[in-house]
Amino acid sequence: MAEQKSIILSGMRPTGQLHIGHLSVLENWAALQNDFTCFYMIADWHALTSDYDDTRRLADYRRTMLLDWLAAGLDPGKASLFVQSHVKAHAELTLLLGMNVPLSWLERVPTYKDQIQQFAKQGKDLNTYGFLGYPLLMAADILLYRANLVPVGEDQGAHLEFSRELVRRFHHLYQTDVFPEPLPKYAKVASLPGTDGRKMSKSYHNDISLCAGTKEIAEKVHSMITDPARIKKTDPGHPDVCIVYQYQIIYNETEEAEIREACSAGQIGCVECKKKLSAILDAKLAPIRERRENYAQEPERLEEILREGDDNANRAAEETMVLVRRAMQI
Repeated sequence: MAEQKSIILSGMRPTGQLHIGHLSVLENWAALQNDFTCFYMIADWHALTSDYDDTRRLADYRRTMLLDWLAAGLDPGKASLFVQSHVKAHAELTLLLGMNVPLSWLERVPTYKDQIQQFAKQGKDLNTYGFLGYPLLMAADILLYRANLVPVGEDQGAHLEFSRELVRRFHHLYQTDVFPEPLPKYAKVASLPGTDGRKMSKSYHNDISLCAGTKEIAEKVHSMITDPARIKKTDPGHPDVCIVYQYQIIYNETEEAEIREACSAGQIGCVECKKKLSAILDAKLAPIRERRENYAQEPERLEEILREGDDNANRAAEETMVLVRRAMQI
């Protein structure tokens, strides 16, 4: 008998065009789909936790996300790509788990008060029931598929502990063993700054989109901040403070050491260094652009991919809910 594959659940909030800061995550997902049973979720209900007051473009953003995922190499023949709101069991399990989760567990989530304060500075009130409950919805997402592995960065492992505590509480209350305790699946995810050194964000206009063309890439790279102490090409550079060099480390491994040495010795100028990076990024994104354009011309195929993914997710979710309802005797 063939050994059953471990189950992976991960997702992203559809809030606009993805950028190259997301690329290493998607590349990791694409690798995982070869060896695991993967459910990749367009988390549109999670988008509502902060963007509840403007939902006009949510449908467009879902389509944009699917295109970006397919362009980056996710294969609907190997993984289930689905929309969270198309699987109503997410709401049912969230409700049922919410009946027994202590309020203090939600209030102590490290990002809760911090994010409320950050959004308040932007004039947005996130002191809502939905935002308080987002860790519960996130836990329900994972548990609904009985996922035992969740891809996370090295700094995100603590986020899973809430789900693990919830599993233990559910099993204790109902004397059952429905869910595995999900474990983190760590991956080395490249952390890219924006072109201005801040966190990469579309709202800061400091991102490079996954479908950026040759001209846009060149313009974005040209705007990158380099060593502020370096005035002339022959001045010794300090690569560690240069944003362009941080990109070279990730995307130009073959020349990175040579560029570092030449920059430090004042033998390569910032303009030449940026040209090298532009060419590397253009070559990296060219096949992604091509795949995206091809998929964009097949709207019926996109609908079919989501329909199949939604069906797979609904089947797996219902299997879990049968066990949950039985355990809770409802």
